[in-house]
Amino acid sequence: MTKIQFELDGKQVEAVNGETIWQVAKRGGREIPHLCYSPEPDYRPDGNCRACMVEIEGERVLAASCKRTPSVGMKVKSASARAVAAQKMVMELLVADQPARETSHDPDSKFWHWAEKVEVTESRFPAAERWHGDASHPAMRVNLDACIQCGLCVRACREVQVNDVIGMAYRNHGSKIVFDFDDPMGESTCVACGECVQACPTGALMPAVMLDESQTRVTYPDKKVDSLCPFCGVGCQVTYQVKDDKVIYAEGRDGPANHNRLCVKGRFGFDYIHHPHRLTKPLVRLPNAKKDANDQVDPANPFTHFREASWEEALDIAAKGLVRIRDEKGVKALAGFGSAKGSNEEAYLFQKLVRTGFGSNNVDHCTRLCHASSVAALMEGLNSGAVSAPFAAAMDAEVIIVIGANPTVNHPVAATFIKNAAKTGAKLIVMDPRGQSLSRHAYRNLAFKAGSDVAILNAMINTIITEGLTDEQYIAGYTEGFEDLKARIGEFTPEKMEPICGIAAETIREVARLYARAKAAIIFWGMGISQHVHGTDNARCLIALALITGQVGRPGTGLHPLRGQNNVQGASDAGLIPMFLPDYQPVGRTDLREPFEKLWHQELDPERGLTVVEIMTAIHAGEITGMYIEGENPAMSDPDLQHARVALAKLEHLVVQDLFVTETAFHADVILPASAFAEKSGTFTNTDRRVQLAREVIKPPGDARQDLWIIQEIAKRMGLPWNYSGPADVFTEMTEVMPSLQNITWERLVREGAVTYPVDGPDIPGNEIIFTTGYPTESGRGKIVPARVLPPDEVPDDEYPMVLSTGRVLEHWHTGSMTRRASVLDQIEPEAVAFMSPKDMRRLKVWPGDLIRLETRRGAVEVKVRADRDVPENMVFMPFCYAEAAANLLTNPALDPFGKIPEFKFCAVRCERAEVRTAAE
Repeated sequence: MTKIQFELDGKQVEAVNGETIWQVAKRGGREIPHLCYSPEPDYRPDGNCRACMVEIEGERVLAASCKRTPSVGMKVKSASARAVAAQKMVMELLVADQPARETSHDPDSKFWHWAEKVEVTESRFPAAERWHGDASHPAMRVNLDACIQCGLCVRACREVQVNDVIGMAYRNHGSKIVFDFDDPMGESTCVACGECVQACPTGALMPAVMLDESQTRVTYPDKKVDSLCPFCGVGCQVTYQVKDDKVIYAEGRDGPANHNRLCVKGRFGFDYIHHPHRLTKPLVRLPNAKKDANDQVDPANPFTHFREASWEEALDIAAKGLVRIRDEKGVKALAGFGSAKGSNEEAYLFQKLVRTGFGSNNVDHCTRLCHASSVAALMEGLNSGAVSAPFAAAMDAEVIIVIGANPTVNHPVAATFIKNAAKTGAKLIVMDPRGQSLSRHAYRNLAFKAGSDVAILNAMINTIITEGLTDEQYIAGYTEGFEDLKARIGEFTPEKMEPICGIAAETIREVARLYARAKAAIIFWGMGISQHVHGTDNARCLIALALITGQVGRPGTGLHPLRGQNNVQGASDAGLIPMFLPDYQPVGRTDLREPFEKLWHQELDPERGLTVVEIMTAIHAGEITGMYIEGENPAMSDPDLQHARVALAKLEHLVVQDLFVTETAFHADVILPASAFAEKSGTFTNTDRRVQLAREVIKPPGDARQDLWIIQEIAKRMGLPWNYSGPADVFTEMTEVMPSLQNITWERLVREGAVTYPVDGPDIPGNEIIFTTGYPTESGRGKIVPARVLPPDEVPDDEYPMVLSTGRVLEHWHTGSMTRRASVLDQIEPEAVAFMSPKDMRRLKVWPGDLIRLETRRGAVEVKVRADRDVPENMVFMPFCYAEAAANLLTNPALDPFGKIPEFKFCAVRCERAEVRTAAE
């Protein structure tokens, strides 16, 4: 980079090209006052507050050092009499309009610290008339009497998070910060990411939890701990602020995945760990509490069904029940569900327990319900189930395809990078039956008919091949199977597929050309691709698109299935799946199984185990009679919930390890109180293949224990001689049998915090982009697999004329057992809703807030309806996190034949207005 020599305060210094005077001064250890400038990642300097003025020799006026870049030979004085006088005058003018520091909203703010440093904490000037406070939002407080109009909140909202809610309105002395059209914050379109609160230098925007009723700050942390967010697969790094052993606030940290950014769940969804429903002692089922699939247990008072027990007693009962079934009925009579919310070390130990203590491969977790078909297609084609590039690669792409995913809801921080890329010129293509907030940033939005993914993708492949847009050199050097694809794709012309997918042939051709001709193009997909009976075929099409165009293995290119939970990638890598040992090594391969048998001192079952849905079917058949479920909630997450709940109630022995008495724990014989994310240390692998270290923030409450300890205690009672001292011991063992973790040590993670695999050396950064020189297949080539157009398993008919699709809402996550106990999140979205197009609502004669009855061939629920123009006609979208209106009572358990994933995204449903029940009834 070009070096620029200049003089700063009498010393010769060097700046690199593009570096500002302020940045050079900071690097040299000299801080210049600043308020409207934030040195945090991705904030541009604005220069409007004028607190950072410096004197430049030969120039008539002072310059804002946060914006001014030096030139060769320039002489700058940051503390000349003239510069200091200007800095002090700016500060005095701003202090005049501030509330008194003692009673201000944040006496510890950046503003007051700078006022102290420049020795101006009082003002000679009269105060301007200020605005009243706004307490309409559950999480944040707006007190514009402290606003200096620095614009940081506007840049935070518009340019960093790209939510476009905050702006400046009105003119001259009447100008002010507003939300939308000067709405109260709580009534605006604010998504509560809190970026503005983190950016505000004065306390004009503050977390509500820190203020008293008079809007003065009263809460200060007594310690801060760096860790991770416990929710989606983005893997945001977080600093938790703790007061009296309670987490009071979460701030974004400059991690490689998030650059300080957070979403509403990451910033305000932490207090579920302090909820009164937390389990603090082991529970054992009462002898007279018979199991029933429809039974309800009050999580606040489980003593109608359970009694408290000591750890010794509870662990003995739990383990003895499992041992009895294993010894009397055989190893295949037991199964275990691990958790994608737990650490890599927990996942590894849990699958090891099932394989060595239970004696079979009947172990699975929620990846079966989200990306199993994606992994099946990726393993088949590329022999790797991981993403080929991080989501930040969107910033290097010319074309970005987002298909079957709603990142602004499910991966909000990843979505900010996609929006950033679109703002800087990338062409964003959104392909989804439902509209979404990302659609307004899209160059093209293709709202194809639900269930017709293969049709539209095959039409794109047809266009690319027939128009000669393929990368012939890449195909010849790095792929196999192209000729078969070419021979079979001819019938899938855009014109033939148009009536099937509902997208004009010319639009399909345009998008295909854009993708193929781009210098760099990347595809992101979610569960809208994977949760179908043809989910593996959907993913095969996406892989084929990338391979025939060479859009893999370079910056800005790649295939990225966005992971739904914080450790789906890591739990899968660690072997928490029935057909693979850790690192996707097939259980049936003797040569791959032997190293594990040698390390674990035990022969392993060579037959693949049963998946989540298959296990439930096996319980109904009487083949499985005992289970150990750690941190999963299949009584809410499985399809056809009544079938799953009947299975759980039928088990002879069920051990549940969790934070709360969940819907699954209703049917347990023993409930073991576990540790929440903030209460343990361990490694987690995000959607980018980035292994990151989470640290213990607080201790578990009461007698709750670390998950790793609990798993190990069960193992010991089942005859396994385990003696791990902690997660570091387990991680070290994992590195012995998992090639993906080569050159990643616990010590390195403690030192660096995050390392992306694969890694070429102990001191070399990880490879964020893989497949640069081929694929880890036997031939070194990526395999192209053609896909046929198949309909969903259950299509609408006269009896059930509409389509039901399920997913998430921004504020809630997975089955809601955590987020619905987070006070802010539950205040924002407190009750069950279904989303429907306004046209369908008019047809059915229902209004927003009315109760509707949704019925499928598996069950019925009553739920309030909400109008949503993003939902296409003849579809109902329903979040699955609400126990009182569980969407999965309705969903279809039909499985993809390859990934064994249920078809959550499509089933036939009928909808009608529900009769309002009176209190008397």
